[in-house]
Amino acid sequence: MIQTILRASSASWLLQSALCLGIGWAAAAPAAAPRLKVSDNRRFLVQEDGAPFFYLGDTAWELFHRLNREEADRYLENRAKKGFTVIQAVALAELDGVNTPNAYGHRPLVENDPARPAVKDGPQNDYWDQVDYIVKKANSLGLTIGFLPTWGDKWNKKAGAGGGIFTPANAATYGEWLGRRYKDAALIWILGGDRPVQNDEHREILRAMARGLKTGDGGAHLKTFHPPGGNGSSSWWHNDDWLDFNMRQNGHAAEFTGRYDQIRADYDRAPVKPVLDGEPIYEDHPVSFDARKLGHSTAADVRRPLYWDLFGGACGHTYGHHSVWQMWAPDRGPINNPLLPWFEAIDQPGAGQMRHGKNLLLSRPFLTRVPDDSLIVTDRVPTSVPGAGRYRFAATRDASGSYAMVYAPIGRRFKVKMDKIGGPTVKAWWFNPRTGEATAIGEFPNTGEREFLSPNPGEELDWVLVLDDAAKNFPPPGSQK
Repeated sequence: MIQTILRASSASWLLQSALCLGIGWAAAAPAAAPRLKVSDNRRFLVQEDGAPFFYLGDTAWELFHRLNREEADRYLENRAKKGFTVIQAVALAELDGVNTPNAYGHRPLVENDPARPAVKDGPQNDYWDQVDYIVKKANSLGLTIGFLPTWGDKWNKKAGAGGGIFTPANAATYGEWLGRRYKDAALIWILGGDRPVQNDEHREILRAMARGLKTGDGGAHLKTFHPPGGNGSSSWWHNDDWLDFNMRQNGHAAEFTGRYDQIRADYDRAPVKPVLDGEPIYEDHPVSFDARKLGHSTAADVRRPLYWDLFGGACGHTYGHHSVWQMWAPDRGPINNPLLPWFEAIDQPGAGQMRHGKNLLLSRPFLTRVPDDSLIVTDRVPTSVPGAGRYRFAATRDASGSYAMVYAPIGRRFKVKMDKIGGPTVKAWWFNPRTGEATAIGEFPNTGEREFLSPNPGEELDWVLVLDDAAKNFPPPGSQK
């Protein structure tokens, strides 16, 4: 094992670190989670064999920092059972992650120096051993780690307490060390961490870290950037070669316009890159950070962005819960009034409903899907259909017309342009985003416009209308292969 690790680096500081690992990543059993790349059409993420990869993430920002191994097992097994595919976690965490020890009393760096990761001999004797354990456990469950090397307060020097430990030089060194250590893991590198890029030094630090990661892992993993709320990685990095796909943080508002509509804007950028929402509104979160005025979000509030984003062109989606990102428990100081301990919050209804959106899209041709709100006939009163605020309709379809889908966030009559679907006959279904169940509602001639009304008229219950070219004989929407 030690010889395998030693071959991974010629730099003396890396050799010393490797000798201290005790058990190297390269010695682990092959990961069950897949290796990933960008699809040939540059719109989606796929596995090495070209099969679609649906990025269904969960924000577990404090996972490495706050949970012990038994707790991490409980969390990861729960997420795997619920159909998640990516776990977003931070190595140098937001909540005083370089000074406050992890569950075993270990800190990640020597004297808070990113060029000096704190590693000790043996498999359970340092902070990085715990990170190793969690990454390996996640991979064994088929979960890919969305791995943030650091939260943004560590490189954004205007971020306040705990900020400013990175320079371009130590960012490159730290990135290379991480890249080598996790070269054989199933992960996606997510730079950034909820902070804006405000000056040239920030750019130099982040580009150096990206170069270091590539040097360390040989380019084995995709890279993206987690931006601050209401922003996207495209604002700073779209033309950088290291950015494989765009990530937005559409943030904790519940309305469509001004946040979730920006997925389409990134989808339309050139050069073409996949895009997804890495942090939409969390479940049980103060809506727009103003609980006194707007209360706390519900499962319905997190379902709507799932379909808005996906139907707007996103290649995947991220869910979050306000208690889970911070792994809050009653013995910890709460951040912004979480409602439940994390170990109860993992079973809130919104978390279990995310997989229905994934299963729906994977039950139809996935890599040829395009956003197309022109499917929806604009009503005499446009704020009714396609709607506004929390009640915005959205549509997507197969580029060749084999199917189309319309997300209806409310029970309201709407019309669809049938000629967007191929074939002389269209088979229609209602798909329930709360249960994942599909109900066939008939076959119709493929002519003109047709009006539909979801099964709960007048209610604030969302549905997806699925229209198939009947000749394709697709299975019920949401069917798992």
